[in-house]
Amino acid sequence: MQNHLRTFVLLAALTAIFVGVGYLIGGATGMLVAFLLGATMNFVSYWNADKIVLKMYAAREVDPATAEPLLANYVADVHDLAQRAGLPRPKVYVIDSDQPNAFATGRDPEHAAVAATVGLLRMLDRREIRGVMAHELAHVKNRDTLTMTVTATIAGAIGALANFALFFGGNDRERPGGIIGTLALMILAPMAAALVQMAISRGREYQADAGGAEISGDAQALASALQKIDAHARGIVNLTAERNPATGQMFIINPLSGRGADNLFSTHPATQNRVEALMRLAAPSRRAETAVPLTSARRGPWG
Repeated sequence: MQNHLRTFVLLAALTAIFVGVGYLIGGATGMLVAFLLGATMNFVSYWNADKIVLKMYAAREVDPATAEPLLANYVADVHDLAQRAGLPRPKVYVIDSDQPNAFATGRDPEHAAVAATVGLLRMLDRREIRGVMAHELAHVKNRDTLTMTVTATIAGAIGALANFALFFGGNDRERPGGIIGTLALMILAPMAAALVQMAISRGREYQADAGGAEISGDAQALASALQKIDAHARGIVNLTAERNPATGQMFIINPLSGRGADNLFSTHPATQNRVEALMRLAAPSRRAETAVPLTSARRGPWG
């Protein structure tokens, strides 16, 4: 309950930033327009969360009946993990990108979709892929997917409004805040939005890691997958993510190359910290596997 309240407050903060940007651009009228626009975006995001992001990344749904074995196994594993998690079967998509990554989207578990890149499916072994998809299903189970999509939509709009202020009103001295206000808007509004995104996303990634480990029953596989994805994703540019940096928080690993300011405030925790947390979860099960049963330990040489 506390996490949901915190997320609601942070989403309200994002909306307030958006409305404030509208005020700095057009005064009271701009604020009203921004408020109405923000409400419309939230409504559209709620009903079309999955379609917006999937279309943006040119994701294609996988038909297991006609798919090659790699993709057929991918779909089968997602369906198996969804059953283990007590979730409806989500739609399963693949993205033609060499960068290894994955995300989940949708307004609720009944309308969820998961997507993995071709790069991820080719690079990881089946056990690791299951770990990654269990993480994404944990997001679905925790109902994070709607929050992440709405956050990405508002944060992206804040950046667009800031650019609008630069190109269409930077010399208007009559605007609230004047030129100095415009310059501050250009710099501070996207930074504030990134900080709010970071606050929303980081805690949810740790929760999804723990939930994914529980669903798959294999924390070590997810930890191994995170290390591999992190090592390779940095060297492969995801052009769609670079053009739409606000969507970066939806992926299991930050898809941005970090070549510009977009990666200044990462929405993801450090991968090493996530791996260490997963290995702590794996430790009890490893001890249980190697422990000598108590009945056997008490037996003497005569039984």
